[in-house]
Amino acid sequence: MKLNDILKGIDCKVTNVAEREVTGITFDSRQAKEGVMFVAQRGVHVDGHAYIGAAVAQGAKVVVCEELPAEMTGEVTYIETADSSKALGIMASNFYGNPSGKLKLIGITGTNGKTTTVTLLHRMFRLAGFHVGLLSTIVNKIDEEAIAATHTTPDAVELNGLLAKMVERGCEYCFMEVSSHSVVQQRIAGLTFAGGIFSNITHDHLDFHKTMAAYIAAKKGFFDQLPQGSWALTNCDDKNGMVMVQNCKAVVKTYSLMKIADFKCRILESTFQGQLLEINGKEVWTRLVGRFNGYNLTAIYGAAVLSGIEEGEALRLLSMLEAAEGRFEYVEGRGITAIVDYAHTPDALENVLGTVNAIRREGQRLLTVVGCGGDRDKSKRPEMAQIGMKMSDVLILTSDNPRTEDPETILDDMEAGLDEEQKRRALRISDRREAIKTACRMAKEGDIVMVAGKGHEKYQDVNGVKHHFDDKEELAKELV
Repeated sequence: MKLNDILKGIDCKVTNVAEREVTGITFDSRQAKEGVMFVAQRGVHVDGHAYIGAAVAQGAKVVVCEELPAEMTGEVTYIETADSSKALGIMASNFYGNPSGKLKLIGITGTNGKTTTVTLLHRMFRLAGFHVGLLSTIVNKIDEEAIAATHTTPDAVELNGLLAKMVERGCEYCFMEVSSHSVVQQRIAGLTFAGGIFSNITHDHLDFHKTMAAYIAAKKGFFDQLPQGSWALTNCDDKNGMVMVQNCKAVVKTYSLMKIADFKCRILESTFQGQLLEINGKEVWTRLVGRFNGYNLTAIYGAAVLSGIEEGEALRLLSMLEAAEGRFEYVEGRGITAIVDYAHTPDALENVLGTVNAIRREGQRLLTVVGCGGDRDKSKRPEMAQIGMKMSDVLILTSDNPRTEDPETILDDMEAGLDEEQKRRALRISDRREAIKTACRMAKEGDIVMVAGKGHEKYQDVNGVKHHFDDKEELAKELV
């Protein structure tokens, strides 16, 4: 592709103007070569500007940067712009032929519920007969073909490449998780969204954003860039729900379990097998459990209707959906019900434990196994321990993904949320396998074991090495 075509929409200054043919784009100097444009980004840990020389040595003839290098060569075209990360998004979109505008791209942002919502929307629209793409934490998909996911939102080059493949394969819709990191890091720059969904905001990612105000602003940044002609569906029960859509160019719609809204839901009946919902005055039985899933399902219904599916058909399809992997999944044996859930924030943990407590019968004990990830927001650790203690009969504190932290230090931080009497009652087992085994052996027939924090993950990250570990596998071994 011609360089001038790639630069459309970029405010920039070009040094050593030359008509270049670009065959690829990279922000990794190790992948730079003849024909491949190198984009110097300022990252959290690394500044790509330090690698401009290396990229040129590798053969790059086009360099995009925010600051020109001290040493330049006349053989290289230098493109100076105010924000190279934003420019990367727009250029990647141009390079792949602006694929997001050739299908209906619908994004969802929020602390909890993103994966469930996009996964179930993908399933719903597949059931409705559409060719559909999915971009999620668990997996990326083109129809039913799975493509491994490395981040909640891929980098701009990978993202546009995936969207281009979806367009090539005839996808009419794509449902995409939009993380707060991806908004701040401009990974979604240049994309055209047909719709956006807001789930909620609770305590998370403050290791990156530092303050709740910055975290909220990052989420709002997604809705700020929705174009005219698109729609924004927001949870008006969340105190920040209407903040998200202030000054939004999109058509704003609301959903709620508590207030008057465009899409209003009531939970009429709830069991471990599912729940009966009333959405906009019509009843539907669903296989997903919990108040939090009441919100997810209402958002899914609203997004389907806003995307053109008839209301009755949307309800029929809703009744056919099953939980996303690692989201309130069951493993049963020996008369014990074990539940695996990705709950890794205080709000998510409170939601899943609250759901179990609302459904369980008198005499059924709840044994909870929970940990917190290393190298992440430490301030939520004591809060999660306190929630686990308050809402469970037995609490076992354990390791999650310790990463480079000492698991015992993480457990110290969690225990700080407990008083002395609670500390004596809580069990502390840093080996996650042993913690799950202990919970299952303590459980009696009729009891419920909740294993929270990792959900769909098939690994445990210890000192940068991912070891195979699956909560469901461990439970299945113990409950035979």
